[in-house]
Amino acid sequence: MTEQVRLTVNGVPRDVEVEPRRLLVQTLREDLGLTGTHVGCDTSQCGACTVHLDGRAVKSCTVLAIQADGHVVTTIEGMAPDGGLHAIQAAFWAKHGLQCGFCTPGMIMSAADLLESNPDPTDDEIRHAIEGNICRCTGYHNIVAAIREAASTLRAGTDVPAAANA
Repeated sequence: MTEQVRLTVNGVPRDVEVEPRRLLVQTLREDLGLTGTHVGCDTSQCGACTVHLDGRAVKSCTVLAIQADGHVVTTIEGMAPDGGLHAIQAAFWAKHGLQCGFCTPGMIMSAADLLESNPDPTDDEIRHAIEGNICRCTGYHNIVAAIREAASTLRAGTDVPAAANA
């Protein structure tokens, strides 16, 4: 038995047939081909599957696809729809806020949620905002620096450096 789910993903209305128990992360990755959202633990511990649901960061492994029916979902692929980099993505690149990159999409989505509500966070506020995201590579120092840099760029309203979009 399947259910029809209508949601807007990265600005595009989508209709998907899903089993009632199907997770949003599975629908995004397997049904819609949006593989930037990663599956790390399936238990809501790592944050690799973080997306925005109606503008708020959620772990998509804890949301059923049918719960997203009628809602707006933004994935990492939708952060910069013009094909360039969002300021947060560019800051992660510039400040080496990633190594293997597995946690990066979830980190960026959590950072975007933070910066939407708090455009000038302290380092402690940044660390608190990403505490639900696990990175096994970087030690978080560069991630915090990247989010701080992105906050500065977004507050200034400056464009992303051209090199970051190359």
